[in-house]
Amino acid sequence: MIGVAYAMGEAGSQGGQGGGFIQLVPLILMFVIFYFLLIRPQQKKAKEHREMVNSLKKGDRIITSGGIYGTVTGIDDNTLTVEIAEKVRVKMVRANVAGVPGKAGGEKE
Repeated sequence: MIGVAYAMGEAGSQGGQGGGFIQLVPLILMFVIFYFLLIRPQQKKAKEHREMVNSLKKGDRIITSGGIYGTVTGIDDNTLTVEIAEKVRVKMVRANVAGVPGKAGGEKE
């Protein structure tokens, strides 16, 4: 009788190893779905924004993240000087540029 129980225990432990991998498959599948639906599009959008901010030059019209339209009058490493009205200039961080009117990512006038 003990030999039968021991044999059954061996068979159960071998089947359990395969079952552990099968339990991970749904978890891996969920990660793949999240990657393609959430992570990848977010990285693509961030890359486009970074390229847009790096390509700004003097005279470009921009929209700030606060919704203010302005014209770039000066560029520094991390900051922009933006003229928002005649003789009214503000200094802002480059990352606060939301878009360029008339281009992708910006609002059309």
